[in-house]
Amino acid sequence: MILSPFEWTVAKRYMLPGKGEGFIALVAGISVGVVMLSVALLVVVMSVMNGFRAELLDKIVGLNGHAIIQAYGGRLDNWQDVLQDVRKTPGVVSASPLIEQPLLVTFNGRVEGVLVRGNTAQDIQRMQPNVIQGDLGGLRPDASNVAIGARLAENIGAQVGDTITVINPAGRSTPFGTVPRQVGYRVAAIFEIGVYDYDEKFVVMPIADAQTLMLTGDTIGMIEVKTQDADKVGEYLAPLARKLSGRAVVSDWRQINSSLFEALEVERVAMFFALSMIVLVAAFNILSSLVMLVRAKTRDIAIMRTMGATRRSLLKIFVTTGFTIGAVGTMAGLVLGFIILYFRQNIVEVIQRLTGQNLWDPSVRFLSTLPARADPVEIIGIASLALILSFLATLYPSLKASSTDPVQVLRYE
Repeated sequence: MILSPFEWTVAKRYMLPGKGEGFIALVAGISVGVVMLSVALLVVVMSVMNGFRAELLDKIVGLNGHAIIQAYGGRLDNWQDVLQDVRKTPGVVSASPLIEQPLLVTFNGRVEGVLVRGNTAQDIQRMQPNVIQGDLGGLRPDASNVAIGARLAENIGAQVGDTITVINPAGRSTPFGTVPRQVGYRVAAIFEIGVYDYDEKFVVMPIADAQTLMLTGDTIGMIEVKTQDADKVGEYLAPLARKLSGRAVVSDWRQINSSLFEALEVERVAMFFALSMIVLVAAFNILSSLVMLVRAKTRDIAIMRTMGATRRSLLKIFVTTGFTIGAVGTMAGLVLGFIILYFRQNIVEVIQRLTGQNLWDPSVRFLSTLPARADPVEIIGIASLALILSFLATLYPSLKASSTDPVQVLRYE
């Protein structure tokens, strides 16, 4: 749809209405603004939803792996052989033993329910970027040192160097009944994963210390697995799940956090369709502004027809005029959307100060900061949606303009 110099000159003239056409210019400006805001809104919302999913997956997988192999009864005997089989499975990047047990922690009279995790030295060192106080180097077997989450440290008032008491209710059996096991551990480090539940509940120690605390001997409760592709973890581990049937259950990250990720996916799809309606409203604005322009330029159209302008030329002129409004609004919307995403955390903080409300409570939102991750394919899809709807909105008024009968219009001139 290449425009001739004549067609392009007329189209540019109609894009910038002259004196006496201020109302048409106002409607066209509103159309550009609505397209801009709708595209920006779609970009921001979809990027934030993608950021939620990606950040949660990164943080959850960073601590729990892509899958967990958990023994029936909580104890996996001959786990060394199972671990070797897991590591030999195609698609598996790494596998390591893990102990995780809900216990109690007490400090200065405060008691909190926690999840005690026994990790290998390699897994503990991978947490080093998340340490905000202390050093994980002190977490050595038999050193009685632990690392705790930042929220847990706040809740019980513990700091690096303090000694907390971990209580295992399933202690040793005595003639007087079961005596809970209480062991003191020095806080060597405080970490912040960024997921509120983890920072509030986790106590990390060497796996040997966890075995001693829980009186499990040389057994473990589960094996943590990481694969080449998180989205294909079920495919990778399907043969292993069949092999371990009756001994252990294989649960991937989707199953472990199914309610959370399914809710995010449903909300993401619902938000996209809801906000797409705003783009449709913007397209109707383009249609209305173009209809007004055609009505205002009926005499001009008739004169151009009598001077030899074809129906095709008029169609191209008005399609170009309307589509340009949509294209300008789309480009402006993309720029505005990326600006909002760049300053998103500052915007949240400003709104919080103005309203006096905590809009981002990590205990509710799971994450400590507002995440965002723009998907190039999705951005292209949003821009394409806006441009297609803008183009479709130009067809009716453009066809109406091209079918104008100059004889009827000029009869009374």
